[in-house]
Amino acid sequence: MEAIWTSVVAVGGTLLGAVITHIFQRLASGRSELFARSEALRQERIATYSAFAAAAEDYRHGQADRWYRLREDPEGDDYIAARDEAHRLRTVTRQALYRVRLLTDEEGVVRAAEQAYAYTKEVSTARDQAERDALDARAREAIEAFVTRASPLVR
Repeated sequence: MEAIWTSVVAVGGTLLGAVITHIFQRLASGRSELFARSEALRQERIATYSAFAAAAEDYRHGQADRWYRLREDPEGDDYIAARDEAHRLRTVTRQALYRVRLLTDEEGVVRAAEQAYAYTKEVSTARDQAERDALDARAREAIEAFVTRASPLVR
């Protein structure tokens, strides 16, 4: 009879060990999966935020070039080329802004990106050099503010 109880305890211990091992493996697997997902999101945010900042900077330069070419010759080929390039850069920046919106739950980051886009868009509307310089500085500061606001989300 004692041999039967020994066998029952051995089988029960083996089953209990298997169940406990299974539970711990599932928990560890869940933690690993959660970490992998959060790291993938962090990497995607880094790529998206830096792409938006780069696109906004390119757009800002394109807007400045457009403004200068308009002052040189409003009907000239250089102005038309600069205008078309500024429109292309605006589209690239807008696409990057959409990616920021898709990847960000933080409303302040989205607002900062939208403000950087809006301020950059205004650079070509200046009436004179002083206003252009002020609008350009405001756009540059807005892009910097976006980077500052977004950076805690990727650390």
